[in-house]
Amino acid sequence: MNTLENKEFIRGVFTQLAQGNTRALSEAMADDCRWTFPGNWSWAGTWEPKTQVLHGLLRPLMTQFADGYRMEADFVLADEDRVVVQARGYGTTTRGEAYPQTYCLILRMADGRIAEIIEHCDTALVERVLDPITT
Repeated sequence: MNTLENKEFIRGVFTQLAQGNTRALSEAMADDCRWTFPGNWSWAGTWEPKTQVLHGLLRPLMTQFADGYRMEADFVLADEDRVVVQARGYGTTTRGEAYPQTYCLILRMADGRIAEIIEHCDTALVERVLDPITT
C-alpha cells in the first residue's frame, strides 16, 4: 500500500474505534505485530506477536473498563509506511474512575496491516487509575 492508502486504512480503523468497535484495531494487525510502550514506568515494555498483544496486553487492559472504550483520532499523518495518529480515548474503569486518555501512536504498516505500534500516552493517568500489566 502507498502512503495515502495507509493513511486511509488507519482512518477507517479509527472511525470504528470511535464507535466503540475495539476489535477494529486487532483485526487490522499483522500476525507478527509488535506493540511497545517506551519509557521507564510500570507498563513500559513490548508485546509481540499479535497473539501476545491480544492476550497479554489488550485483553487485560479492556477488562478494566466497565462501559467499553472509545478512541477518536484528532489527526492522522502518513509518510510511506509510517502513520502517526494523535487520538483521545474515553472510558470508565470498573472502579468507576474516568479515563480521558490522550495518545500519540506511531504505526508501521506492512502488506496492508499494522506491523508495529509505538504508543505514547498520559502515563500518570495510567498509573493512577489502571492496574499494572506485566510484560
